[in-house]
Amino acid sequence: MMLEVENITRSFGQKAVLKGISFRMEKGGVNGIVGENGSGKSTLLQIIVGALKADSGRVAVFGRLGYCPQEALVFSQLTVLEHFQYFAAAYGLPVRGEGEESWQAHRDQLLEHFQFGQYRRERVAYLSGGTRQKLNLCLALFHRPGLLVLDEPYNGFDWETYLRFWDYAERFRASGGSILVVTHLIADKERFERIYNLKNGILQ
Repeated sequence: MMLEVENITRSFGQKAVLKGISFRMEKGGVNGIVGENGSGKSTLLQIIVGALKADSGRVAVFGRLGYCPQEALVFSQLTVLEHFQYFAAAYGLPVRGEGEESWQAHRDQLLEHFQFGQYRRERVAYLSGGTRQKLNLCLALFHRPGLLVLDEPYNGFDWETYLRFWDYAERFRASGGSILVVTHLIADKERFERIYNLKNGILQ
């Protein structure tokens, strides 16, 4: 088991946004949650990642969680490399590692796979929106999480990046990682084990 969500409720004033949401994810699973704007997707996602408290219910994550928000959480005046240094310290990654296990090696693997290593010394302020989103995704993967939670991950991706994302996702899944995609639209439904529809506060 990688994620358990049990009977989550959340209201804002008199409006009940989430009404007893429950689901589970196994290791190696890829699940999606879809819903219209205002359906409560972002509220549920924030509760899962710990950014918002539920009124009732329980969320349990078994292992490390990686979160890729819709809006890139990056710093305009830092370079790409400086972001990895900053997040290595924030995640408490060892300063020195050996070979493929070092955070520097993993950083370089991510930069190569998503093809933006040429921007490693560029400040984020000068990057395109798509390249910022690549960095956003790589920072979520940087500490080798077991569960990756993605909020509208395809925003800003070109077709090549989209394909590279799913190529990486297959490797991630094969290693036992699980992926939860929260979005308003899913095109390649065959890539998912299960897709839930959040409507009127109920997960269907």
